[in-house]
Amino acid sequence: MELKLVNGDYVPDGTGGFVAVDGPEEVLNRVLFKLAARRGRFEPLPDLGSRLYTLPSCKDAVLLPMARQFVLEAVSGEAGLTLEDLTLERTDRETLAIRCRFAYSGQPMETVTEVEV
Repeated sequence: MELKLVNGDYVPDGTGGFVAVDGPEEVLNRVLFKLAARRGRFEPLPDLGSRLYTLPSCKDAVLLPMARQFVLEAVSGEAGLTLEDLTLERTDRETLAIRCRFAYSGQPMETVTEVEV
C-alpha cells in the first residue's frame, strides 16, 4: 500500500493522515512517481526514476525512441506492467507532454508526464 500523490503532493484524508492506494491504483501511483523522479539523484537508490528530464538535449528525430527507452528503464521493476503505447506532444513552446498507455494485469492505465524543453 502506498500514499496517493497528485501533482507531486500527498492527498490528505481529512483526518490528519493521507489517502492510501492499493492494487492497480498503487501501481499507477508508483509509475507516476518513477517517471517524475530524476534518475541518479537519490544516492541510496541510484536506479530510481527516469531520464525523461534529459529529453530537451535530444534532437527531434530521436525524441520518441529515447522517451520510450527512458520510460521502459524507469518502470522495469514493475511486474505485470507493459507499455502499450507512447506519444509525444508539444503543449506549448516550453513543454513536452509524454503520454504513456500501460496495461497492468490486463487493465489499461494511462499517464501523462510533462517535461520542460
